[in-house]
Amino acid sequence: MPNNVQDAPLGKTSDYITQYDPTLLFPIPRQLKRDEINITGELPFLGEDIWTAYELSWLNAKGKPVVSLAEFRFPCTTPNLVESKSFKLYLNSLNQTRFDSETHVLTTLQNDLSDASGGDVLVELIHINDTITTERLSGTLIDDLDIDVNTYQLTPGLLSVSDTTVEETLSSNLLKSNCLVTGQPDWASVTIEYKGPRIDREGLLKYIISFREHNEFHEQCVERMFMDITEHCKPTELSVYARYTRRGGLDINPFRSTQNETKENRHTIRQ
Repeated sequence: MPNNVQDAPLGKTSDYITQYDPTLLFPIPRQLKRDEINITGELPFLGEDIWTAYELSWLNAKGKPVVSLAEFRFPCTTPNLVESKSFKLYLNSLNQTRFDSETHVLTTLQNDLSDASGGDVLVELIHINDTITTERLSGTLIDDLDIDVNTYQLTPGLLSVSDTTVEETLSSNLLKSNCLVTGQPDWASVTIEYKGPRIDREGLLKYIISFREHNEFHEQCVERMFMDITEHCKPTELSVYARYTRRGGLDINPFRSTQNETKENRHTIRQ
């Protein structure tokens, strides 16, 4: 399988292929970026990448189009992530492809994405008439803090703690990073739930803002944030959950945690 990010379809002209083609999926080894943040051997976190597809369609056995939404859950233990444009191209390849049943579509998606990522991917089809509600971020929103900001390059040293021990959830809508390949902006909201020394909120907000000119994929940004907070703040428990706005009909929502839990795929107003 290809694994050089520079060979990915991102930023390149791509043909619109409407007949089923699983070879369009482009896996990228997670370890390439994990090496940069000193993750080797056993992972220091649990979690998953939750994707939502809003533009999924195929033909039924009689040739009639079917439209659907879909949710995909990639465990963070899979050796590969799937590059997002290749994912979109792959989903497009179903558009003029006939399937005998919805179960056939579901099985095809599960098998192809599991093969590409190297692990068991969970897929759920969401009927177009089902209601998807939006909700606000949990915890205390720190975006209204009146701070001076002059750092837009990633700066983990902005993080600091006090001697007080707390258990709290903090959130922000000010996370922005850039695509590793194209440099295009990726917008997100992030929730940080932790137990341990109290994190300085102004420093945390400045740290989140310091991702503003940082180039990395969504999953990599969240893992980097988890590792930076772990190193500089020494929490006893930590969860980082980012909700990125959709691009190309897909949103990506990475979750990393010291706890073995599953997050609901609850959409924010920007998704």
